[in-house]
Amino acid sequence: MQKIYGRKPVLEAILSGKEIEQIYVAFGQRGEVIDKIFAEAKKLGIKVSQASLQKFQASSSNPTTQGVYAIAAENRYYEVEDLINSSKEKKNPLIVMLDSIQDTHNLGAILRSAACAGVDGVITTINNSAPINETVEKTSAGAVSHLKIAKVSNLVNAIEKLKKSGFWVVGSTLGKDSKDYRTVDYKSPIALIMGNEEKGIRRLVAENCDHLIRIDMPGNFDSLNVSVATGVILFEILGNRTR
Repeated sequence: MQKIYGRKPVLEAILSGKEIEQIYVAFGQRGEVIDKIFAEAKKLGIKVSQASLQKFQASSSNPTTQGVYAIAAENRYYEVEDLINSSKEKKNPLIVMLDSIQDTHNLGAILRSAACAGVDGVITTINNSAPINETVEKTSAGAVSHLKIAKVSNLVNAIEKLKKSGFWVVGSTLGKDSKDYRTVDYKSPIALIMGNEEKGIRRLVAENCDHLIRIDMPGNFDSLNVSVATGVILFEILGNRTR
């Protein structure tokens, strides 16, 4: 079992159908999200316990709970084949691949953007990647509960599987061979690869991409935070598909 901290993450875990053993709320908590947590938990028969702030803080072992946490089942992870099979229901599915994202706050923010963009799955690496932990759950505002996430040991193998299933692979990089992200036609099944905060996507991963793209920077900095860049590109993909 795992602990999920924060009002929005707990509510989203309930709404996603995640298996929840119990919810703990500190006395005196008020607000729309708190009311929804109580209402949805009651519908599903999930036990909600209230305690004094002192007892709640002693049991939560986390200073950023917003007065709420839940005991829930561990996150379920999928195989790449599962993502491919489920994406066949859509004309132009969209999958995000993360090459060694190591900061938990970046990972959480990326997952939130991915959920907002309606992606069909996220693939991340087992090694050299941030774990999907309490910080990621909180930073994603509960988006983790709504995403199909696969962990792989070899990203290139995953790319090959996606290509065989009709996906075009697009890698974000600052390399000299990249082109403006707005010049690509995204009206097809797309797998978008975002790379490590410092090093970007690895050479072998880049070599297996169909397109290498960049976001041009007219300002004094040459790159965006990876979570911000992910959001920018994802919503360009969605916009391109409606134009």
